[in-house]
Amino acid sequence: MSIATKRGDGGQTGLAGGIRVSKADLRVESYGSVDELNAHLGFARSICQDREIATWTEEIQKTLFRVGSALATPPESRKKPPVISIEDVDKLTDLVHKIEATEGILADWSLPGAHAESAAYEMARTVCRRAERSAVRFVESGGAVQPEVLAYLNRLSDVIWLFGRLIEHNAGVNSRLRDDSHGGPKFSRAW
Repeated sequence: MSIATKRGDGGQTGLAGGIRVSKADLRVESYGSVDELNAHLGFARSICQDREIATWTEEIQKTLFRVGSALATPPESRKKPPVISIEDVDKLTDLVHKIEATEGILADWSLPGAHAESAAYEMARTVCRRAERSAVRFVESGGAVQPEVLAYLNRLSDVIWLFGRLIEHNAGVNSRLRDDSHGGPKFSRAW
């Protein structure tokens, strides 16, 4: 059996449960964006020297497979979607609080690119936001998805941003957008 089935040559793809839809369907766009996010996180993890952040990232990647599958499973499917729970979201919230408690963690806008590992996480963060927007468009168009999917993607972008800040903090890298000579309000979160 080959992965080249040729069934998608005409622009159709199969959802979980065997339902065929256009590859341009908003559901497909949503889970495709989650797949892209997972690949970006995989790259970030592959170059991340911080074992704790790499371990957290791997666990998130495993959960993203469930998120993608939940998005890929329509209500009429004979297959039940995996559950994305409030506990999944709470794990990310706890991680946000843990990292934010780090003394000296950046409390202002950051300028991406100050450190290669953190820049990889910044790329993943922007893909995460796009995946979230895709999922929101899908829901707003009438698509059914567990509400925790949207909450998970929203919280995940915060976590990914904080991974970049923690990497820079631990490496002694300053990625602040503004220096001390520029006034204005400080922000505890970048996005």
